[in-house]
Amino acid sequence: MSGPPVPFSSLPLHKDHEAARLNAWGAYGPSDELGFLNRQTPEIVAAAASEIKTGVRIPLDAALDFQGGKPLFGRQVFAKDVYQKKPRIVHDDTWAFNTQSSTQWDGLRHFGYQKAGRFYNGTTVEDIAGTSEKGKTNPNILGIHKSVENGGVMGRGILVDFRRWIDEGPGKDIVAGSFKSFETSTIKFEWILEVLKWQGTTPKFGDILIVRSGFFKSYYDMLENNVSELDRLTSMSPPGLGGVEQSDEVLKWIWDNFSAVAADHPSFERWPSPHDWSMHEVLLAGWGCNIGELLDLEKLSVECARQKRWSFFVASIPCYVPGGVASPVNGVAIF
Repeated sequence: MSGPPVPFSSLPLHKDHEAARLNAWGAYGPSDELGFLNRQTPEIVAAAASEIKTGVRIPLDAALDFQGGKPLFGRQVFAKDVYQKKPRIVHDDTWAFNTQSSTQWDGLRHFGYQKAGRFYNGTTVEDIAGTSEKGKTNPNILGIHKSVENGGVMGRGILVDFRRWIDEGPGKDIVAGSFKSFETSTIKFEWILEVLKWQGTTPKFGDILIVRSGFFKSYYDMLENNVSELDRLTSMSPPGLGGVEQSDEVLKWIWDNFSAVAADHPSFERWPSPHDWSMHEVLLAGWGCNIGELLDLEKLSVECARQKRWSFFVASIPCYVPGGVASPVNGVAIF
């Protein structure tokens, strides 16, 4: 596979579902549950392995408990219980956590078309609940386990280091403070293209797009200097967050180039959306494109700058949970 299965101009494929804008249902078959991961063919993954030149490995996950007692979006606090199995000198532990309270892949069960009431390939809430005939036949439909059974999320990753472009490049004067991590603000598509040009990075079909806004740097600065701001954010439903521009230009670019998308901020796109639609709907429910959020990209940014290249091999194996909605990324970038 050297390109998308159909041109962007052909979307939506199911035109009888007007509320499911730009849907690509059936592009990979009527019963497909992988979506964009179909683009990570053995040939594309093998070609991506040429990115491994030095063997340097950079983890992509934040700690599962990094948000402490105040996760955004009202999500559950991570809980860990370490206990000795007396009288033996042995420990076990149990964990309880929301799969989206730290670094995660949004799976295809997570976010549907709100008006159409459908998930990827026309799947309904009843299908996922297992109360329809389709759901009874396949009770784990669209579960995160499908990505694991396909070999995980693998391939060439490219970092769009938007924050470094602002801090060290021409972006400071161009952005001029108009992007803020904790307000509804936009990383414009034109800025993304300028960052790639500044880095000398060219996307290839099947790449994994990773955008660094500098969220983690801003988050820890806030914890140190302005805890009241965190109280404000965690009391909002939803909080205002900076992220990638919602536009058909961005969506076409993703359709034409990538097999998954990710970022360091909690929503990938700016949140809430200023439109009556969101990219979560199109990416997850329309195309089956997994969205990575809250990736800790600080060490990756440093290594990319040190090696003066912003492409690398990504290896990620989500947790093998049949019917799971989301999962920690469990990812590493290899140079």
